Amino acid sequence: MGRTRARATLTDVAKRAGVSVATASKALNSRDEVAPATRRRVQQAAEELAFYPNVLARGLVSGNTRTIGLLTDELTSARFAIPVLLGAENALGNEQMSVLLCDARGDAIRRRHYIQTLLARQVDGFIILGDANDLRQSLTRDIPIPVVYAYCESDNPADLSVIADDAGGARLAAEHLVALGRKRIAHITGDDTYRAARDRAAALREVLDSAGLPLIGDPLFGQWSQRWGRHAAARLLSAHPDIDAIFCGNDQIASGAADTLRELGRHVPDDVALVGYDNWEVFATECRPPLTTVDLNLEQLGATAVGQLFAILDGETRSGVVRQPGRLVVRGSTVP
Repeated sequence: MGRTRARATLTDVAKRAGVSVATASKALNSRDEVAPATRRRVQQAAEELAFYPNVLARGLVSGNTRTIGLLTDELTSARFAIPVLLGAENALGNEQMSVLLCDARGDAIRRRHYIQTLLARQVDGFIILGDANDLRQSLTRDIPIPVVYAYCESDNPADLSVIADDAGGARLAAEHLVALGRKRIAHITGDDTYRAARDRAAALREVLDSAGLPLIGDPLFGQWSQRWGRHAAARLLSAHPDIDAIFCGNDQIASGAADTLRELGRHVPDDVALVGYDNWEVFATECRPPLTTVDLNLEQLGATAVGQLFAILDGETRSGVVRQPGRLVVRGSTVP
């Protein structure tokens, strides 16, 4: 039976690098008083010996664990939660920090349990991840360390929240259609209980008002689905056959609208220009023609949340709402 190889120690690293144990420790902790050449020699020795510093022990000395707790209520909403998580994880990894992820699945008891669990792990801060870019109840009173809300807005204005700029994204879409010379623009969107749907509809009206153009019909609120997009487009064209553009609240709705336009013999974009929202590639790129749409920039939103949390951990006082701008992705549904 083979013997287990002994784990390398800091003393082993120091001996291989030809320095004292104190110098090796300073080099591996990126302390300024170590010369660059010495630091590289120590790091190379650590790699050769497969030595990894004990993060827990380091945390006892420094007072922090270089770990962030990320709490979400709906990880199953992978379309939105996962890109934000990836952006946050990349930003933390760049700073050699780790993330502990907990999914409360919308259950208050599970949420309280995970908050206590993460606090017991002595995480340095929390990111509360939402799934709808909407208002949510603040959890900060239960968390005695810095907290940042991402893709959701705390109902406590003293908290710091990073959200997608829904109104700004809708303005990009509307201004694009106006710049193309479209004059009879309509709007099909999702459930009006979502703030995102209301904000996008309001921003569209503002742009059209500024351009001296009417919104054709009222915004059609419904489901965030292709089926609703097909139904609403048929209803819209029946009432207003002369529309020349439709701005849709998401890419699924736009994909369904494109199906109806094609069935009714309307050419996109020659007869009717079509814009979606979210840049969900499975819908945007597979649509015929591919959809012009607004990208929420969710990975950057996650990275921005981490940057805000770092600033708070460094002692800065931050509160309010940071709106992460999106970007317009132009494809064949508006420009041939």
